[in-house]
Amino acid sequence: MKNKKSKVIFITGASSGIGREVAIKLAKEGYKVFAGVRRKIDKNEIESLNNNIIGVYVDVTNQSSIDKAFWFIIKHTDKIDVLINNAGIVVAGPVEFLCIKKLKEQFDVNTFGAVAVAQKFLPFLKNGLIINISSMASTGIFPFISAYCASKRALDILFNSLLLENKDNIKVVSVKPAAICTPIWKKSVDMTKELFSELNENDLIKYEKEMNYLERNALENNMKGIDSSYVVNTIVKIINSKNPKLSYNVGFLSYLADFVSRLPLVFVNYLVKFKLNKINR
Repeated sequence: MKNKKSKVIFITGASSGIGREVAIKLAKEGYKVFAGVRRKIDKNEIESLNNNIIGVYVDVTNQSSIDKAFWFIIKHTDKIDVLINNAGIVVAGPVEFLCIKKLKEQFDVNTFGAVAVAQKFLPFLKNGLIINISSMASTGIFPFISAYCASKRALDILFNSLLLENKDNIKVVSVKPAAICTPIWKKSVDMTKELFSELNENDLIKYEKEMNYLERNALENNMKGIDSSYVVNTIVKIINSKNPKLSYNVGFLSYLADFVSRLPLVFVNYLVKFKLNKINR
């Protein structure tokens, strides 16, 4: 790999949360960072923080936007050393009432968007590295955020195949944090409220206790999740490693979720159902 000051990083979802903090940290360490944002105010703000940061407008769900970001970046560099797929949202709710449009949006951002960005930049990533911000939710053992779980599992599967298939020595690493103190959880609560505002009273009552618990849990994550610095430091460690692992758990609960997911499914379901029954008491 190149020395620090010559390495070029492109990260999506850099307006806030992990993406923003990773961009700042890497820029301070001497990397040239292209920070993907969606609003002019975010571009101006993040560029003001460090001269090594260049804001890039990109909507990962829009191919035209990805194409424009690509042409903008290659005007400034002829090589991308690290692509960090960080853009993400959380769609929550029981499968029975999940809006299909929102379910598709979940995959458009978390999964298809990451693939689309990677496909576009692959010719400039030879001998480079792709880091995907996945989640402990990719274990698939968390009800009521199954859309989020599925999108992250699909992300891991697709990019592991890319790792196996590509002929350009591109490494792929999955980072699976526990719940992080980040605005994504507050946004998910707002989105869930919007989804359920259209349900009739009987349907709302059906899952009322679970939805109230989910909201409380999400807001707690927003305030009391693991500090994002743990994820940021893990990403820096990966970039500086000559031979990074394929997957990194971040936070105790991420390791625990990984362990539980390896148990027989009937036992895992029993544990989860037991937890749900306690909520309904």
